[in-house]
Amino acid sequence: MILFPAIDLKDGQCVRLKLGDMNQATVFNDDPAAQAKSFEDQGFEYLHVVDLNGAFAGESVNGGAVEQILKTVKFPVQLGGGIRTLDHIEAWLDKGLARVILGTVAVRNPELVKEAAKKWPGQVAVGTDAKGGMVAVEGWAETSELSIIELAKRFEGAGVAAIIYTDIDRDGILAGINWDSTLELARSTSIPVIASGGLASMDDIERMTRKEYQVLEGAISGRALYDGRIDSREALAKLRAAA
Repeated sequence: MILFPAIDLKDGQCVRLKLGDMNQATVFNDDPAAQAKSFEDQGFEYLHVVDLNGAFAGESVNGGAVEQILKTVKFPVQLGGGIRTLDHIEAWLDKGLARVILGTVAVRNPELVKEAAKKWPGQVAVGTDAKGGMVAVEGWAETSELSIIELAKRFEGAGVAAIIYTDIDRDGILAGINWDSTLELARSTSIPVIASGGLASMDDIERMTRKEYQVLEGAISGRALYDGRIDSREALAKLRAAA
């Protein structure tokens, strides 16, 4: 079970949004690379990064900040936001990313995702962001008519490394992860599922140590780590002890 610390990039700064609203952003650090190094020093083994501006623009906007992170840390980094083409994917993997996360393009062009997963095995993940159980796209600005489970079934057997499932209705408000929907998704697919959106406290960490939650690959934490609601060393120790 991997606990992924999150760095969400907006205008070159580390922020957390409330309910996916770009106008409700709290800045936590204006030096993303320093924040990434801090997470590495705390003992985390994998970093989750999102280019929020890129998700809306459909292309990399905070690329400079991401590149600085990659130069600063040694642990693997996964990135989502604005990655829409095979050229985008190849460019980022060549720069040292461990994994790219494809969101909007997974809905708009699933064949591209399948081609990428085949070309770069283990390095292509799908980001499934949902409002009311339906997949949202374009930086969460639009809701599709596709359910999260339907989207997952599109990529069954395609070689996708993971599905990152974010419940937008809980993201950034410390309401607790939507465990029911997340576990339902994980049980419906053979693709590893990572929970995201709302991880709130050490109670959530304790829950992740239970046997029935081991179906997940891990969970992403943002605001709760920045706010100190989750003690990183204690959380990592609990998860490792339960492995």
